[in-house]
Amino acid sequence: MHIDEIKNLIQEGLADAEVMLNGDGTHFETTVVSDQFNGKTMLQRHQMVYKTLGDKMGREIHALSIQALTRNEWVNKKDLNVIG
Repeated sequence: MHIDEIKNLIQEGLADAEVMLNGDGTHFETTVVSDQFNGKTMLQRHQMVYKTLGDKMGREIHALSIQALTRNEWVNKKDLNVIG
């Protein structure tokens, strides 16, 4: 599956999401930044991302590593990376 297709699916399912994705066609890593994650556990956030991909998971997408962050968490993480 092509990276752009996966990004589009996630962005359609989480309309405010910023999606960064890389992979080799079957195994992917993504960072999804969305305020829809506010107040959600990490498990709930991952479930939200998986839901956007539907039956593609386990078929066209064999593995997906997810980092799901709110906008505030993303800004704080970027700030830490600049400092450290």
